[in-house]
Amino acid sequence: MQKPFTQLGQRQNLIRQFTPNWFTVSMGTGVVALIVSEFPILKSFTWSFGTTLWCLNIALFVLFTVLYGLRWVFYPHEAKQIFQHPMMSLFLGTIPMALATILNGCLKYGQPIYGDIAVHVAKSLWYVDVLLALLVAWGVPFVMYQRQQHSLSNMTAVWLLPIVACEVAASSGGLLLGHLPTDGHAVAILLASYVLWGISVLPAFAILTILMLRLVLHKLPEKELAVSSWLALGPIGTGALALLILGQQAPTVLVSIDLVEMGQLFQYAGIFGSLILLGFGLWWLGIAVMTTLHHAKQELPFNLGWWGLTFPLGVYTLAILNLAQQLNLAFLYAVGYAFAAILLILWCLVASKTAHGFYQGHLFFSPCLKAYLEQH
Repeated sequence: MQKPFTQLGQRQNLIRQFTPNWFTVSMGTGVVALIVSEFPILKSFTWSFGTTLWCLNIALFVLFTVLYGLRWVFYPHEAKQIFQHPMMSLFLGTIPMALATILNGCLKYGQPIYGDIAVHVAKSLWYVDVLLALLVAWGVPFVMYQRQQHSLSNMTAVWLLPIVACEVAASSGGLLLGHLPTDGHAVAILLASYVLWGISVLPAFAILTILMLRLVLHKLPEKELAVSSWLALGPIGTGALALLILGQQAPTVLVSIDLVEMGQLFQYAGIFGSLILLGFGLWWLGIAVMTTLHHAKQELPFNLGWWGLTFPLGVYTLAILNLAQQLNLAFLYAVGYAFAAILLILWCLVASKTAHGFYQGHLFFSPCLKAYLEQH
């Protein structure tokens, strides 16, 4: 049997080779934790399972944060090379998105267990998440413009990662409002969340437009990046989810400043807008499935990019379930549960392959470090 981490030469290279795309593991696990307890059967089991996954996700996030922090402490010059790399720098957006799944879990699982302390923790984490999301949303695109070399033929849906974090924070803001008193602070969070939605969704749609042009002119991505096609579902599903959650909270929050009619308008707009976005997402989902099946004729090499099968589908599923809850439509619930079952299967597949790759050590590889060493 192959010994763990032999490909790395020494165990300390685990830190040297650690990259932020590992936070996609936390994103995927976190969204499954939020969904699994929504199943209408075996509620006590699914709730316990969801709580366990949430705790596991916290442990994963802490582990990844420590490893990545140690890389900056012990290998700062090499760690800085991420800003030169046209692909790996995009994964900095996964850090605030992974954090968002944890604070959402605080509200869903932590509050029933620990009470109001979990809400206070979630509120603090939300502010941290917003700050990180904004820094990434501004910083990574600027670095792309300033330092990196990109071409249309090499573009993938990974470009979306630094942009989507703000709308994920917007969704979390809406969930947080359901646990806060309806005062001026809540109004500020509501309006700020809509601003975060605009910061994210509109640039994401611009990227999706360019991505469609890239696919027409330069055909499908290589098989190593086939799963990246699923990432297009992320900003669409999260955008719909944020509109639904914020719209649901708007009437209650805005009544405190005598704008209840505006709140109702936001709620109706959220339902209408989410229907349109879910339709757009369904189209992209079909493209992603066909792209994956096309490359699956040959063996698809496993890499951490396979986690792109989880979080985008997860937020899309959450949007469907939230819409079903607001409209109280049984057939929408059925569709949502079907997507949730598929998501759970995909998570089991990807998680098992990741655990094996973690043990063997071959998933620890820093492309930006390799490019730096080749130049020197």
